[in-house]
Amino acid sequence: MFVGTGGSVLSGIVRSLAGNGAGPDRLLTNALLLNIALIIFGWRRYRDLTGEVAERRRAEEQARLLAETDPLTGSLNRRSVAAQTDFLVETSRAQGRAVAVIMVDLDNFKQVNDVHGHLAGDEMLREAARRIGAQLPPGSLLSRFGGDEFACVVAFDPAHGEAIDRLAEALIDAVARPVRYNNVDIETTISLGLTRNDGHERPLDAQALLHVADIAMYHAKKHGKNGYAWFDPAMETELRFRSELEAGIRSGIPAGEFVPYYEKQIDMASGELVGFEMLARWNSPRLGVVKPDIFIPVAEEIGLIADLSESVIAQALLEARKWNPRLTLSVNISPVQLRDPWFAQKLLKLLVESNFPPERLEIEITESCLHENIALVRSMIVSLKNQGIKVSLDDFGTGYSSLSQLNSLPFDRIKIDRSFVTQLPDNPEYATIVRSITSLGEGLGLPITAEGVETEEVYKALAEFGSFNAQGYFFGKPATAEQTRDELAQLELLLEPPAPARQVSTRKRRASNG
Repeated sequence: MFVGTGGSVLSGIVRSLAGNGAGPDRLLTNALLLNIALIIFGWRRYRDLTGEVAERRRAEEQARLLAETDPLTGSLNRRSVAAQTDFLVETSRAQGRAVAVIMVDLDNFKQVNDVHGHLAGDEMLREAARRIGAQLPPGSLLSRFGGDEFACVVAFDPAHGEAIDRLAEALIDAVARPVRYNNVDIETTISLGLTRNDGHERPLDAQALLHVADIAMYHAKKHGKNGYAWFDPAMETELRFRSELEAGIRSGIPAGEFVPYYEKQIDMASGELVGFEMLARWNSPRLGVVKPDIFIPVAEEIGLIADLSESVIAQALLEARKWNPRLTLSVNISPVQLRDPWFAQKLLKLLVESNFPPERLEIEITESCLHENIALVRSMIVSLKNQGIKVSLDDFGTGYSSLSQLNSLPFDRIKIDRSFVTQLPDNPEYATIVRSITSLGEGLGLPITAEGVETEEVYKALAEFGSFNAQGYFFGKPATAEQTRDELAQLELLLEPPAPARQVSTRKRRASNG
């Protein structure tokens, strides 16, 4: 890099100055200045190259982090956890240790987003990741597997598998503590699915371990949530059935497979029929007639309960329009629907399309809804009542409603849960509960309907508490639209003569209105 003229430039200049006292040779001076410039340029270029290399390394590290970690929680992402799980399994096996995979899912997380907003949901996820990570032993893996689901991979001594049970319980307790956000305490619970790499007939890779732990997690959610379950091969059969349910619901709603059945409601004082409660049934081509306690929870979880409910309600309103005007129609509403701020408008649209009088419709809200967002529930009830729709409190006695809530919310009726009514003849404690509820209804000026009147013995025991409406198998099992129409014709309570039953296709109905 240095420029020379047959020798050292600097030494040449020194000799020229010492020789005859004349000034330095111009050529040597220029060469020296050029060398100095080259040195400065080289240093700057070295500095720039070093900075470029460092910046490139930082960019590569950032790209790696983005590729391997979740930006919201800082934990591993779904793509990277599998490879690291395989590595942890191999290293643990060499050390005589086993590996447990724990799938964690936040229960009812969608409700947090719906009620408190997505920023609150993000904070819940960050805090859940922090609390879960704080409980894991050193060397463990934590991954945000997607949405509100996390995966934990933990090495442990196979002779002490109970340590994983203790860890699962610690995770449940840690996440259950309220999260403070915008001066509001938000609570959630988690469901966990567990498996271990040495607990299967054949070795499983990371993807398979994560999959079976996920199956166990869904099992825990289905059986009450806020708990954990170890994987069992029988769960796979259950999961396949659930997948079949999901697929059937998605295709069955537009195909008109979900239809209303009608359960009689009787005035115990006069013995007269006063109305019906609509109960949804699924006429599945593969599964036969499916009851709502099987398909409704699945429809709620996959976000189709509103479409399903609106489809069945639309059919029921068209059918009930043919009844004697004194007969009412009661409809159960899912808590998920009550979280929809447009629910009242959607229901009013169905009433207008069917030309059904709103004062003949009664919406049933379960007692558990009162604990989710009382302000939203109150607003919804007021909106419904402003349209002339009646609102009843369903399953009363199974929750924790306070007298102040009952007094402040404008309900039109209380329904006693069937669990108390069916055991009236044999359980004095339940008789006391029913007596208290009927007295409460009288005090608040609210009429009563008793569910679950299955036998004459129950009917007689219930009659001792007063005269109110009742429903149950004692008066007849839930019937199809055609069966109900025929019976009403015999009682001369039908405005139109009975005709062959016709299912109303939701798809066609919407097309004709659109």
